[in-house]
Amino acid sequence: MGEQHSCCAGSRANVRLAETDQKEQLGNIREDEDHEQSLPDLHTDMVMLPGGTFTMGTNSQEGFPRDGEGPARSVTVSGFEISPYAVTNEQFQRFVEATGYVTEAEHFGWSFVFELLASEETKARVAQVPQEVPWWLVVEGAYWAAPEGADSSIEDRMDHPVVHISWNDAMAYGRWAGVRLPTEAEWEYAARGGLEGRTYPWGDLLKQDGEHRCNIWQGKFPVKNNASDGYIGTAPVDAYKPNGYGLYNMSGNVWEWCGDWFSPSYHQQTSDVNPFYVEPSGRRSMRGGSYLCHRSYCNRYRVAARSGNTPDSSTGNCGFRVVRDTKDMPTVVL
Repeated sequence: MGEQHSCCAGSRANVRLAETDQKEQLGNIREDEDHEQSLPDLHTDMVMLPGGTFTMGTNSQEGFPRDGEGPARSVTVSGFEISPYAVTNEQFQRFVEATGYVTEAEHFGWSFVFELLASEETKARVAQVPQEVPWWLVVEGAYWAAPEGADSSIEDRMDHPVVHISWNDAMAYGRWAGVRLPTEAEWEYAARGGLEGRTYPWGDLLKQDGEHRCNIWQGKFPVKNNASDGYIGTAPVDAYKPNGYGLYNMSGNVWEWCGDWFSPSYHQQTSDVNPFYVEPSGRRSMRGGSYLCHRSYCNRYRVAARSGNTPDSSTGNCGFRVVRDTKDMPTVVL
């Protein structure tokens, strides 16, 4: 299990289209959203987590050595507040309506859509498919409000996690809303829900008493998803039972951006107190896995699992969750 499998998330760096105009526009992404006044009724349900010490990472053979999931070590984090859910389509829509923000998927003109979710009409218009990951379609017109392309919408998915969000997009939202992305250490501390050394946020068994606890792939990846957990694509952000801290979908559903740069050397090169990887590596960290994860291929819905992607990449299985500093937590500069 040493390879990084690209079922996790397609990377914009691996696709070359005739998109010079779009790239030139990227430098003009509006930054005025952080001058807007934060909505007083947004993220009022944050969960306060006191600081603490926990075992971060894993030495398990289930892990991916090239991802740098270990060695497991004792890490201390200061207190912070975290959203019980990933940011929803409804919340992101309010941000866009208030600021006029345009996402990177819109600037580029395309984003990655998983092939089983796209309509036949959309598939017929696809001009490029990455050879190494043919299940990721380069779909023109796919973005957060049209997740599977121009013939799709979020009308009946306002309580689902927003997707097709780049790291840069998530940062823009955070500046506007008065929140930020979690560090990897904060994310894993929260995901564990107070359990020490467990595989998942609820324990070591994927299913408890025969009950699904997360939205991942069931069947044969990438050709057949039995959807026995109830969903082929994204699920509502409050689907399934929460972990011990009252946090939902810390495993599966969508990948969640973290603030750190991604490095396989994370556990060797960061502090044991409020660790944060600051050395630019070309990729930002993601945690939690998604509805495409399967034990046979991308077993990254475990709490210690890690991955990364370029900060301008956007896919139909990546969103974000936010945190907020408390008085005893030094402000984290991302």
